[in-house]
Amino acid sequence: MTRQHPPMTTLTPSDAHALVSAALTWAGHTAAEAGIIADHLLDCELRGLSFGGLARALSVVERIRAAPEPPGPIRVVAETAVSATLDGGDQAGYLVGMRALDLAVDKARAHGIAAVGARDTWYTGMFSYYLEKAADAGLAGMIAGSGPAVVAPHGGTEGRFGTNPIAFGFPSTPAPVIRGIGTASVMYGEVLLKARLGAELAPGRAYDATGAPTLDPAAAPEGAFGVWGGHKGSGPAIVVQLLGMMAGAAPDPPGVRDRGFLVVLVDPGVLTDPEDYRRRVAAFADAVRATRPAEGGGAVRVPFDRSAACRDEALRRGTIEASGAVVEAMRREAGRVTHAGGTAHG
Repeated sequence: MTRQHPPMTTLTPSDAHALVSAALTWAGHTAAEAGIIADHLLDCELRGLSFGGLARALSVVERIRAAPEPPGPIRVVAETAVSATLDGGDQAGYLVGMRALDLAVDKARAHGIAAVGARDTWYTGMFSYYLEKAADAGLAGMIAGSGPAVVAPHGGTEGRFGTNPIAFGFPSTPAPVIRGIGTASVMYGEVLLKARLGAELAPGRAYDATGAPTLDPAAAPEGAFGVWGGHKGSGPAIVVQLLGMMAGAAPDPPGVRDRGFLVVLVDPGVLTDPEDYRRRVAAFADAVRATRPAEGGGAVRVPFDRSAACRDEALRRGTIEASGAVVEAMRREAGRVTHAGGTAHG
């Protein structure tokens, strides 16, 4: 049977931001907190990364409602001049991640290097989002994140580590060079979105609870996702789990909780002339782009080029295309604010 693509809805970025903010406010976030999360999700949507965009707001709302108790405050539980450890208080990772990034930026600016970790959080989003901000501050960096055991190591069919993204960012002019990858063959947000839309996973991406290959996104979380890159991806995935655990996150946290988050930032100025470094990064990136393409292939790209160009085009156009089913669900959530006597944006 041929599956029909869900209808799409056209939104302006401001309308999309307002929908997300209203839904998150109804779920218990302050207006400021909702705005921080909405900024992150809208950036993903603008960059064409829809599984981390508007649909993720619905997952955030569902996760908040499923929690047995309200979240606590985000606390610094250990700190030195160049490091800090955060207890996220079971807050959404978009908030915890920004707190960790802000701390790391301040420390790296003051001392040249910083390492900040966080635990007891969930849904930290696209690491390239944080690293773009770090690069704008003139800092190079790495972010790694661990999670619940939903991904099987190469050769296995049982989950032993998280989808475990890792990303690197480098300041440059006019745009940074950022590379982020998920070490799973499919990211958790993509599985959730496909389940929400009634779509199938691509073959070879997941196993059900019996260890049999599955295309069903609802069955995959009960079994395991495949690892990216076979045995070559399985090793880095294990390394990322260990990095995320450095802030105290559990090696196998239950459900959607206690994801580890580690950000390390370096000021190039402690090693070399920072402006010269930015110029050299830009020249190197241009040299990569100028590589002679393989026969029949397109122009060679540098990581982050495609999604940044997608964002630029969406902003120039002034609209984004989002799943109609997701937008309708968002509007229902946003409508709760108005019905409860609050103020919905837009």
